[in-house]
Amino acid sequence: MTNDVKESFTSGARASVPGPSAPTGGGGSGPHGAPAPAALAAKVRTLAPSMTRSMQRVAEAVAGDPAGCAALTVTGLAELTGTSEATVVRTARLLGYPGYRDLRLALAGLAAQQQSGRAPSVTADIAVDDPIADVVAKLAYDEQQTLADTAAGLDTVQLGAAVTALAGARRIDIYGVGASGLVAQDLGQKLLRIGLLAHAHSDPHLAVTNAVQLRSGDVAIAITHSGSTGDVIEPLRVAFDHGATTVAITGRPDGPVTQYADHILTTSTARESELRPAAMSSRTSQLLVVDCLFTCVTQRTYETAAPALAASYEALAHRHSPRTR
Repeated sequence: MTNDVKESFTSGARASVPGPSAPTGGGGSGPHGAPAPAALAAKVRTLAPSMTRSMQRVAEAVAGDPAGCAALTVTGLAELTGTSEATVVRTARLLGYPGYRDLRLALAGLAAQQQSGRAPSVTADIAVDDPIADVVAKLAYDEQQTLADTAAGLDTVQLGAAVTALAGARRIDIYGVGASGLVAQDLGQKLLRIGLLAHAHSDPHLAVTNAVQLRSGDVAIAITHSGSTGDVIEPLRVAFDHGATTVAITGRPDGPVTQYADHILTTSTARESELRPAAMSSRTSQLLVVDCLFTCVTQRTYETAAPALAASYEALAHRHSPRTR
């Protein structure tokens, strides 16, 4: 088969490939629903941990040298990465592109953006002997990158559906443990302040016993970076089985938690290192998604949310006033 024929075949065919589909309707989508060039790097960082090792090599190559890979045929990229043409095509599709030609176009666009922009002055790696100023700069850069990646990869159609469910919910349960439990509490407190009946559960036993009370018209939200936290998956499964609308906020869109999620909101994280555990960057991206949910629900329920917010501010105003003797 000639390279030209291979290019045409991989561009047009849409074989069924396991894994998450490309975002639809999101801010990071390009033609035909494929991720725009700016979202490609974020997509690679999000999905790479769940790929096979051979697919990871392809993903790392295109993210590390978009200009060089954009110049390669499917055969050339397979040879560069020590994989097969089929692996290259599967990787392109897992990243959300109809075929390898579409991925090449995105790589060319990403390379052009990088050439016209400014290279980052810091890296994600923090050394034990880094001065404080460097630690601050590196953490700030990582946080910014994590937020940008999450925003680029967030599916606004899924977000809108979750907002609709929350805005009309009779009751909302939120599940999270560890660092994700803190994010769950943040969302629960926010929703309470706009008059919604929301409760965050970090105790797995209480989470399950509350989940059995949920019905159609209720919403259950699971927050788990790994997508495989059993203490979070179990109550979401129970809520799902009882007819509640379920939402997963996760860094692994193909993780076990998504089996019981009607809507999936994907987060991105910075590369984990010895001095920067995954919980730090996952919390940053989760809080962005939580803020998006809260703000959009407030918009949708403004007539009732605004008075509720005003009442909560008024109720606490005296606690922020200077004390008088």
